[in-house]
Amino acid sequence: MTTLIKGRALAANTWRTLAADEAQSGELPPTGDLIVPLSLWRTQRVALLARAGRTGVWLQPSDEPAELVTSPPLPELIAVHFPVFRDGRGYSTARLLRERHGFRGELRAIGDVLRDQLFELARCGFDAFELRADQDAAEALKAFDDFTEVYQAATDRGPLFERRFGPPRGNA
Repeated sequence: MTTLIKGRALAANTWRTLAADEAQSGELPPTGDLIVPLSLWRTQRVALLARAGRTGVWLQPSDEPAELVTSPPLPELIAVHFPVFRDGRGYSTARLLRERHGFRGELRAIGDVLRDQLFELARCGFDAFELRADQDAAEALKAFDDFTEVYQAATDRGPLFERRFGPPRGNA
């Protein structure tokens, strides 16, 4: 069981992420909490929901998040895969899920996730982080305190000028 950061604290990871090649075999573990690729969710949703255990879905950067929210039921966990550190498409996926589609379940960053990303990932709507194996999760918790103020609006707060002066007024 790996350690992850959830709700800005260390937590035990009770979910098993089913790799894409495992998903192609078609054999599902009969019990336990399982995160499956979107491709498997598309083809075996009924069987997945009938299993003993919870089912989450992981999205690749090229997957369309709207596909999940337009075909209920929603999984209680959506994991967004970062194949490499420099691939930022997952940030947009998180914002879309939270702001446009209203997803309120656990949103987890998985893959090549580093301490340096945590502050901004949280601002985009992620609330759980499965760090790369060489990252120290206890040390990474400090990332949430790296910045005391931000200018841009995000899922966690509005833009700085509104917090200082209130929303803009119309032409007088």
